[in-house]
Amino acid sequence: MEKLGLTGENWEQFVTWVWDFVPGVVSAIVIFFVGIWIINLFSRGLRKFFQKKDYDETLEKFLYDLISIGLKVLLLILVITQLGVQSSSLVAVLGAAGLAVGLALQGSLSNFAGGVLILFFKPFKIGDFIEAQGVSGTVKEISIFKTKLNTFGNQLAIIPNGKLSNENIINYSAEPIRRNNVEIGVSYTSNIKEAKDILLDLINSQEGVIQDTPPEVVVSKLGESAVTLSLRYWASLEDYWRIHFYTVEEAKKRLEDKGVSLPFPQREVHVYNKDGEKAKKSTFESDKTTIEIKSKEENDGEQ
Repeated sequence: MEKLGLTGENWEQFVTWVWDFVPGVVSAIVIFFVGIWIINLFSRGLRKFFQKKDYDETLEKFLYDLISIGLKVLLLILVITQLGVQSSSLVAVLGAAGLAVGLALQGSLSNFAGGVLILFFKPFKIGDFIEAQGVSGTVKEISIFKTKLNTFGNQLAIIPNGKLSNENIINYSAEPIRRNNVEIGVSYTSNIKEAKDILLDLINSQEGVIQDTPPEVVVSKLGESAVTLSLRYWASLEDYWRIHFYTVEEAKKRLEDKGVSLPFPQREVHVYNKDGEKAKKSTFESDKTTIEIKSKEENDGEQ
């Protein structure tokens, strides 16, 4: 022992310290594993309780995560105290650490506060189709710090709750019915009244269109090459997209069958040669992006 630098007195002190410290370590380990087992058992019971009561799914998820994290923090404090750390010292250390962590994780704390606001005000719930932060999708999960959306293409979008609670949100599932506005352009030479009657007959013949507020067709815009007709109607969320896609396709068929022209943007270009004479033919169609220009010499050659 003398070679190790331990005298008889020091060795006795070391042994005494070990005997005093080891029981605390052993008990701390036992408390940790028993505590984890109890927390897991309690969490399973809590989940079953929520399932039986059929609470709001968003509230269940939020409370489950909050209680689970809180119990684990309490277990950690209990284990550290069992190792001999004084409660007052632990509180001081946790306070200082909490301040430092709070400054470093301001964004996370903002997300946590946003999660609480979302839970309290409920601007949306799981299963709703929303648009926020430039992303549209069905709400899959609302947790303490983030919200997950399934987009139309089945991609997973993760949005921090802090941004969701502070920015604009469009909830398309909030109301049981929606109003649609289908815009269709017809040529200036077409009979506007006939076109409106065709569109009204089309929408009134479809199942799912709500007639409490009758559908209407109005002239919404006089464009450069077309008169824009707006077909407006109400439908339930379940029927909305079915009616929309059918209406767009069927409107084109019925209007063309009745001789109503559906124009595309066109431009006419007049070309002059250096003598100021106009070329025989020159056209430009913007949609087809084709240009046909004939000079005076080409016109003479054709003659």
